[in-house]
Parts: sequence; structure tokens; C-alpha cells
Amino acid sequence: MQTLAPNPAALAIIAAFADLPADVLTWLGSAGELRQYADGEVIAPFNSPADRLLAIVSGAMQYRAQRHGTTEPVFRLEAGQVGGVLPYSRLQVFRGQAEAAGETTVYLLPRAEFAELEQRSPELVQRLVGVMSDRARDEVRGQERDDKLRALGKLAAGLAHELNNPAAAIVRAAAALATNIALEPALLRALLQTCPPAAALAALTASPPAPAAAASGPAVSAASALDRADAEDELADWLAAQGCPDGPTLSAGLLEAGHSPTTLEPLMRELPPVARPPALAWLEGHLSARRLTQNLHEAGQRISTLVGNVKTYAHLDRAGGREPLDLTGGLDSTLNIFGHAIRGKSVRLTRAYAPDLPVVLGRAGELNQVWTNLIDNALDALPTSGGELTVRVEKQNGGVCVSILDNGSGIAPEVLTHMFEPFYTTKPAGEGSGLGLDIARRIVREHGGRLEARSEPSRTEFSVWLPVE
Repeated sequence: MQTLAPNPAALAIIAAFADLPADVLTWLGSAGELRQYADGEVIAPFNSPADRLLAIVSGAMQYRAQRHGTTEPVFRLEAGQVGGVLPYSRLQVFRGQAEAAGETTVYLLPRAEFAELEQRSPELVQRLVGVMSDRARDEVRGQERDDKLRALGKLAAGLAHELNNPAAAIVRAAAALATNIALEPALLRALLQTCPPAAALAALTASPPAPAAAASGPAVSAASALDRADAEDELADWLAAQGCPDGPTLSAGLLEAGHSPTTLEPLMRELPPVARPPALAWLEGHLSARRLTQNLHEAGQRISTLVGNVKTYAHLDRAGGREPLDLTGGLDSTLNIFGHAIRGKSVRLTRAYAPDLPVVLGRAGELNQVWTNLIDNALDALPTSGGELTVRVEKQNGGVCVSILDNGSGIAPEVLTHMFEPFYTTKPAGEGSGLGLDIARRIVREHGGRLEARSEPSRTEFSVWLPVE
């Protein structure tokens, strides 16, 4: 870094300084200083005091921030642009680092000179305040976008896990069903070669999977894995007595279908002994195929339900204006999308919805963003096990009140007073923008409602009150 001699004429390239009187430029030259930096040289290091205005005379300045454990470029100032601290700014520390991009000349005006600057050139101060307002607006927009993307990333990860389970079940069931179908002709031929009586064959082929409540054997009332193992052993012994060499293999499938020696004996009684082994093998394959088909149906329904939840959550099939809303529908879709996170922490979820709730007039997509933020914060506050999350909806004071309660450690009083301030966060760097609650409160206010928070150890409650239209 090299300090250059004052040169008021060089400052004319700075857009905010354009057309300023000569005496103002002269004062700026004497009150500040010009510095020249080599390519890559640090102009303002991480966490250094925010005590000066920075204006790029030539070259460029790259600003970097630490996010998610890495240093990432955030924005770049070119020649003629102003950065650093501006008049009336509350910035105290440069959280990121400013570096020269190529050989760069920077004008620096100490913060201590801002009071004098206001006396010398109110016009310049007004321009700089405008620059600060534009910069703050761009920062808020960027942070809001990042906050939404971060929330979307969490939801997408949870949704991917939720979809993976039924998708994997479909793949497994389809493979098993293909195997069953391939074996079906051979099993049927083996049965028909024994020439079973027509009446016995009709009873066998008409036999549905025995419902659990109808079966009288121990398989149905099994209360534990040990009970089930005992039931399988008993059924395997009975199958062996019928002449089935693969009794241990068949017993699991027949037991899964709800059968036991008690339900199978009437079917076998009408068959000659030679026909019983192939009949039991065919019956097990037939019932397994039916069960696998049911599993495919249930897994497909689960995927359809999840897609419906996403559609409801994202408000994909409706216009963007306000309309009458059933708040519980949006809450349920949001909770379902958070299903993986809720199960991952073994959270006990309680949905306390009052009956006959009135509808409210609102935009579902925006309100779902509020529920997402509040539920996500509550889940973050809960312990890894033993957590409780309650979502309560009730009529209150001529409106509807939605409350999100958790039994986490609570929020300290000094933190609670700042919770809704923009950019205020207690999360580590890179994990939170500090805008989530500010955005949520803004959305609620735009709907004519209010968002409040109360907290004490083991009980934190965020309440959203919305008017009934």
C-alpha cells in the first residue's frame, strides 16, 4: 500500500462527487487521503473497524465474506463507486474483507470527518445517504432471496427423503412381484398335476388374505418380534407336517397374510395329501403377489400425497391475490413437508385445531412462508430427542390465532427484545440471515395481523393473529 499526495481533481471521477464546488473537493482532498494498492492487497481486513468511507478512483475493489466455512465473493466496486461507511450508517465492523482487484487507487475519508462534511456539503451528504439507501435495499433483497433459498433447501432435502422411502418401497415391491409372477405358472402346473378336487380348488383360489382380526392363531396377536418368531416356527412345523419341504420359507408369507394353522386346516382338509404341498406353495405366492400389489398402491398414494402437500404449500394452482383460506390446510402441508426433520429428532407433534374455524382472507404462499419460518426455528430449538412441538389454532378476539409452541431451552429476555430486528441472529455465521422473523412479521402485518413471541425455559410460543374478513 502506498499513500499518494492529495489530488482533488482525481476525485471528480467518483460519481457521488460529480459537479461539487471546487472548495468542497479541496476539503475532501485534505480531510481524506489517496492510497494505492497492489493486486490482491487487503484494503479492509475481516472484522476490522468500520471507520472510513471508501471510494474507488481507479481499478476495482472485491468484497468477500465468510459463508459456510469458505470465503466467497459478495460484490465488487468499480472505479467511480462508493463503499465502506457512509453518513448516518450504523455499521460498526466490516464483517467481510475488501481486496484490490488489480492495481487500485482508493480515496478514504475517516468517519470522524462526517460531521464536518455535513457542514461543508449537505448536498454530498444527501447523495451519500441515497447511495446507502440503495445499498441497504439491495442487501435486504439479496438476504431475503438467500433466506428463501436456504428454507427451500431444507424443505427440498426433507422432501427428497420423504419421497425416497415410498420410491424405494415401489422398487423393492416391483422386483419381488416380478419374481412372484415368474414363478406363478410353475406353481400352478405343480398344483394341477395332482388333480385336486374342483370344490377344494375353488375354495383355495377364492381364499382372500385372512384379516388379522379373523385369524385365531398366535400370528395375529403377536405383540413382539419374539411372538412373531414363535408363530412362524409353529406354522413352519404345521407346514412340514403337511409335507412341505420349504415350510420355513412359506411360513413368513402366509403369516404376513394373516394365516395360521387354524385358518389353513379347513382349506387343506378337502385336498389329498399329495396336493397339499403345491397348494400351499401356490397360495403363498398368490397372497404375496396381492400383498405386494397393495404395497405398490400404498407407496404410490404416499407419493401422490406428498406431491399434493407441495402443491398446497407452494400455492401452485391458484392466482396470486388474496382469497378465503383454511389455515389448517397450509399448516398441515408445511408440517408434512417437515416430516423427515420431525421424525429425525423424535419430536412429539401435537396438532390442536379448534373446530369450526372461520376462514381468513390472505395469500396462501406468503402465509406458508410464515409457518415454514416459525416451525423451522422451533425444530432448531428442540433437543435431539424428547422434543415437543405443538401447533394450535383457535378463534380469538374476532380473528384466528395460530400458535407454534416448543419445549426447547427458551429465548433469553435480552435476545427476545431484538428477535424481530432485521439482520439480528443468534445463529453462527452462514447459517442465518437474521431476516426470517422480520419477513414473517412483515407478511403478517400486510395481512392486517400481528406476530408476537413469548418465551421462558422449556416453553417458547410464537403467535400469529389474523383478522377474519
